[in-house]
Amino acid sequence: MTRSIMSPAKYIQGRGEIRRLHRYCAELEGKKAYIVADAFVLANYEKEISEGFKDGDVFYVLHPFAGECSLKEVLRIVEAVKESEADVIIGIGGGKTLDVAKAVGFYSRLPLIVAPTVASTDAPCSALSVLYTEDGRLDEYLPLRSNPERVVVDTEIVSKAPVRLLVAGMGDALSTFYEARACWRAAKSGGRDTSAIAAYALARACRDTLLADGAQAKQDTENGILSEAVENIIEANIYLSGIGFESGGLAAAHAIHNGLTLLEETRPAMHGEKVAFATIVQLVLENAPIHEIEETITFCLRTGLPTTLKELHLSAEKPDRLWIAAEASCAPDSPMANMPFSVTPESVLEAMLKADQLGRQLPPKS
Repeated sequence: MTRSIMSPAKYIQGRGEIRRLHRYCAELEGKKAYIVADAFVLANYEKEISEGFKDGDVFYVLHPFAGECSLKEVLRIVEAVKESEADVIIGIGGGKTLDVAKAVGFYSRLPLIVAPTVASTDAPCSALSVLYTEDGRLDEYLPLRSNPERVVVDTEIVSKAPVRLLVAGMGDALSTFYEARACWRAAKSGGRDTSAIAAYALARACRDTLLADGAQAKQDTENGILSEAVENIIEANIYLSGIGFESGGLAAAHAIHNGLTLLEETRPAMHGEKVAFATIVQLVLENAPIHEIEETITFCLRTGLPTTLKELHLSAEKPDRLWIAAEASCAPDSPMANMPFSVTPESVLEAMLKADQLGRQLPPKS
């Protein structure tokens, strides 16, 4: 059996890191950076970026990104990179901006630095870029040759993003350990390749950090305090979850999330919010110990993540709508195949209803 782990070459997190990007370019022997940044970054942090590069010997070209993360847009930027003679790519911003920068790095065959400005998902560390059509529909998942060479997280910037984004990131991260555990069990029982011990340990550390610091981090962020709890949750959302999911694997939680996205009613809910409820559903599917299910629900209640169908704009009174998501979650190419036992749409629907019932019954704990 082969074991493996995937990760960025270096992860850096701290206050004011946006001013030190030139150092990380120099580490990669870069002389000229091509920076892809979104409108929010340019409006609020262009001065910090430019002042940082004045302190070093690395030049830069700044490319404002406000379009769609499409292959056409990516290839257009690739041509601009060639004309600029840049030798390192930097992406600064939210998810689509980073996906564009990742894809540009892939097609340009240049080193890549990503600097996320929110901690709403674990995507910054991954070797994957999500591409869309020009009109915003999902086009393809582009597997990259490697993870980014550097992931640089300025916690002063990330902590100022809307609190809901940080909480949604916790919802996405919440699934990491439970999905990695399911994949581990399936691999062990089936004699298949597994993640490395280190990857599984990081997934567990992600879960433990969320439970220990999640509620405090939400409160501190609401009060504008960049505390150790906030720092810990940013690391858990971006790095621990990123390595945990990519090396540990996805299972029922993300399979059910993918099914939920087919329901128009769930569109107002963020990715991590849907994943949080789907994680509870996975635990019910696994017949996990009740204390583990209650612990997970309590965490969601304390941080404001969904624990009921109603919070996702769904209803137990409309099982035909839930059936669409349940059936899709068990499609042949779904991560549901990574579960250590056979899962049917019927069992998913039953688990969704049971999770909803538990979420409505369990009162918040002080």
